[in-house]
Amino acid sequence: MLKLTKKADYGLMALTYLAEHPEMPALSAKDLADAYGIPPQLLAKVLQRLTRTGLLHSHAGMNGGYALARDARQISAYEVIHSIDGPFFITSCIKGTKSCDLTTSCTIKEPLARVNDTIAGVLKSISIQDLAEHEHPPGQVRAGDALVALAL
Repeated sequence: MLKLTKKADYGLMALTYLAEHPEMPALSAKDLADAYGIPPQLLAKVLQRLTRTGLLHSHAGMNGGYALARDARQISAYEVIHSIDGPFFITSCIKGTKSCDLTTSCTIKEPLARVNDTIAGVLKSISIQDLAEHEHPPGQVRAGDALVALAL
């Protein structure tokens, strides 16, 4: 089953929440975690990674927290997933240039590579703003579910 990791799901949810609240200059990891009932320590690690990869800005201090580094329309779901989980592959044979013992007789590598590219293309076409505009109360729809609904 093809499924987002919890960390990627949480990252999408956090960025979506930030996009839904543009009036807030920054939101703390606790505020974001509380909005969806996400474990705060795990979300803090996800937010730190998204900051390191340039998708979020971190502001220290009393009114500090996290803010989107770019406009929500310019951040794709693919970027968030890639920042958290790394390259996206639906099968291990697509990774790298190593050949397996079945390379000469394999009939699935190329079709699966096309499926992988199609899924990546859909994720690249969905922005954080698209997720924010998809109506759902916090805690009712996971970001991964929203991706599927928007892709259909």
